[in-house]
Amino acid sequence: MEIRQNIFMRIARFYIEGFRSMTVGRKLWAIIIIKLIFIFLVMKLFFFPDILKRDYATDEERAGAVREELIDRSL
Repeated sequence: MEIRQNIFMRIARFYIEGFRSMTVGRKLWAIIIIKLIFIFLVMKLFFFPDILKRDYATDEERAGAVREELIDRSL
């Protein structure tokens, strides 16, 4: 068990030290993360609207609609 923990600690230290010593890489990772956040927010807002919340008032109505849709698709 001690050997396995030692290996995980060595791997974690390897990556931590690698990210600490980056200069240009930090800026590139920051740009990548900002772009991913922006892309997922835009996709969530414009391409995946909450149709159930828009069309049904209560949780029971939403659950019923989902149940009916699943049953209809299975037939």
